[in-house]
Amino acid sequence: MLDRASFPRDKVCAEYLSPQASRILAAMGAMDEVDASGPARLTGMRVRAPNGCEIHGSFVATHGYRAFRDRGIAVRRSVLDAILVQRAQSAGARLIERARVTDVVRDGSGRTCGVSVLDADGATQELLAPLVIGADGLRSVVGRRLGLTRVSRIPRRVAFVAHFRNVPGVSEVGEMHVERDGYVGIADVGHGITNVALVVTARAARDSAGDPDALLDEWLASHPHLAARFAASERIEPVRTTGPFASSTRRAWAPGAALVGDAADFFDPFTGEGVYSALRGGELLAPFAAEAALADAWASDRVLAEYERARREEFRGKWLVEKLIAGTVAVPALINHAARALSRRKEMADLLVGVAGDFVPPSQVLRVGYFARLLLFGV
Repeated sequence: MLDRASFPRDKVCAEYLSPQASRILAAMGAMDEVDASGPARLTGMRVRAPNGCEIHGSFVATHGYRAFRDRGIAVRRSVLDAILVQRAQSAGARLIERARVTDVVRDGSGRTCGVSVLDADGATQELLAPLVIGADGLRSVVGRRLGLTRVSRIPRRVAFVAHFRNVPGVSEVGEMHVERDGYVGIADVGHGITNVALVVTARAARDSAGDPDALLDEWLASHPHLAARFAASERIEPVRTTGPFASSTRRAWAPGAALVGDAADFFDPFTGEGVYSALRGGELLAPFAAEAALADAWASDRVLAEYERARREEFRGKWLVEKLIAGTVAVPALINHAARALSRRKEMADLLVGVAGDFVPPSQVLRVGYFARLLLFGV
């Protein structure tokens, strides 16, 4: 495992894990340590539209679907990632920190056979392997060098994230506040600390004149229903940024290499599902990677193509739901209409939150009947 960071380290993230993510953490033997770290427990989500209408969705609901656990969790990435690193090392992985991958190495046939690495001392070396896995995030070096990753023009959004202390009104539900000039997620992450993640257009981010602290503080102060809460709170660190978002891959493999997590596909952070998608993607890739690493070139390519088919089958419905949600959030009239409908029909809100929580099949909200009711009750 190569990582340019040194652990433990913080990472720009909403720090929310859906109820179903706990299944994968339990399977890898990490759940007890996560529980012992004191994460926040979330019972559902609350979404406020620009018109002030609110949607309340619960993970435990009358639809009958149940997740591995009844609650989602929110935990600092400095804590979670250190636990995951320890689990990987316990399973036999060797970690090299402060090692930045700069390129892939190819053999005479053009097949990936390793990576070029810039180490902590500034020296470059090549590390060879029968399979390279690019789990290197939104701007994946592996994906870009192999021509697999493309950046979309729309949507172009940037996130501004910080931790606060003593935010009034924070409860056992995650909050999303959608406004005409962006949206902000608010969630307890344990120990009296609240994660605040603001997402705005890339243009608005450029207009911040390189002062992310001022942009976040001023945005919160400019919305009355949030201003009073944050006037009484304390931001405990500088604001960090990530983005622009909206990248995708034409496929998540090339001869000798595979992509997983945000490197494989990333669209919009509104549903806060990046951690689950990365965990589930890694779980999905593992048996294919083990087989591909031991196979000859022809067989390895066949195995990685099977991984791609399995990945698309696993995530296709969720990707569609995420794109529909992102498109709705981007148009105030649409999110206002949807909020009116879902505030009147909690069972519909519960279904949508369950899909976002990764335990309700996306087909439950992609049905014609669901959209018909959404249109009817939003009038």
